[in-house]
Amino acid sequence: MKLLVIISGSVAAFKTLMFIRLARAAGHEVRAILTEGGARFVTREAVAALTGGPVHHDLWAAEESIGHIRLARWPERIVVAPASANMLARMAHGLTTDLASTVLLASRAPVLVAPAMNPAMWEHPATQANVAMLRGRGVGFAGPIEGAMAEPESGAGRFIEPADLLAALTEARPGAGAGAGAGAGALAGRHALVTSGPTHEPIDPVRYIANRSSGRQGHAIATALAALGARVTLVSGPVSVADPAGVRVQRVETAREMLAACEAALPADIFVAAAAVADWRVAAEATQKMKKEPGAGAPVLNMALNPDILASLSRHAARPRLVVGFAAETEQVVGHAQAKLARKGCDWVIANDVSGDVMGGLENRVHLVTAQGVEDWPRLPKEEVASRIAARIAKEFCP
Repeated sequence: MKLLVIISGSVAAFKTLMFIRLARAAGHEVRAILTEGGARFVTREAVAALTGGPVHHDLWAAEESIGHIRLARWPERIVVAPASANMLARMAHGLTTDLASTVLLASRAPVLVAPAMNPAMWEHPATQANVAMLRGRGVGFAGPIEGAMAEPESGAGRFIEPADLLAALTEARPGAGAGAGAGAGALAGRHALVTSGPTHEPIDPVRYIANRSSGRQGHAIATALAALGARVTLVSGPVSVADPAGVRVQRVETAREMLAACEAALPADIFVAAAAVADWRVAAEATQKMKKEPGAGAPVLNMALNPDILASLSRHAARPRLVVGFAAETEQVVGHAQAKLARKGCDWVIANDVSGDVMGGLENRVHLVTAQGVEDWPRLPKEEVASRIAARIAKEFCP
């Protein structure tokens, strides 16, 4: 593969040198652009020694002033590693202040970025808005991950390990480059149905049974599938996260409403059941607020089973071609997921341990469980988990 690596300003740039070495060992032809910021951390000589060719850096150099268009047309893939907050902002807003940003705007090649920055910069609303904008255009993300930073602090913002970046390059199929609008259509013409968030099961008019699901993972999956060209219907329980752009959203409260909305959305090619649906509801909802009477004990709630949405769609007459369930577990995560796969009749189960900070958090560590075996994925931002899931789904339809 013809691979163009753009190295922007971050102390993590030294890891990009190892990535280039691994990429060449894997048979990729590599060229590099070193930004002014990137050159603060690694030298052109070091990059040239690893790529085996000249390092491009100056938009206005005689060899670049016209050749930047040829350089933009050369790669089959572009990897921006590390991608600083400044680089993400320039990509999102189409700014062409140097050779790297000009090539990104002029190229039609798919782009994969590996962010690296201080956690406060990564979590800032401006950066997250830029990330959402780029994802919407089909730009792929590898990381960042949580860990120790160059500063005496830690958090989300650490550069992904070079071997994992190479794996993401191989496995994921991000869509269009930052300057091309469409191109991502691996799932064009497919209808994807996704559930997200919790359900709220009423006890009386003011109380309900719920869980801690934020909807971040389900909404990220809907976004990633839309970025690959799918027509997406998102059936969401009550959440505070924003609706994904370009996705039809159907809001519901209860499990029964969610099942009805899913059945109404059929036929679909893909069903991803990411919602944390309440297993039980109160058998008889009180029509008035239940009062605490002096001297009276706690009320007894008689419970009834909610419908099983995953099993229902797995066995539906209009069953989607690919049905993916989620298993949120606190123990024996993979074992319970394998049992769920057999019991529900779905094709895949995405298993995760929710005993820590996963529900409501920004990251997730999942296991992809299929009839063929188990894949253990590293802890990643939920958006990156979603991108990997979407890429695997696309591979299922476009092997």
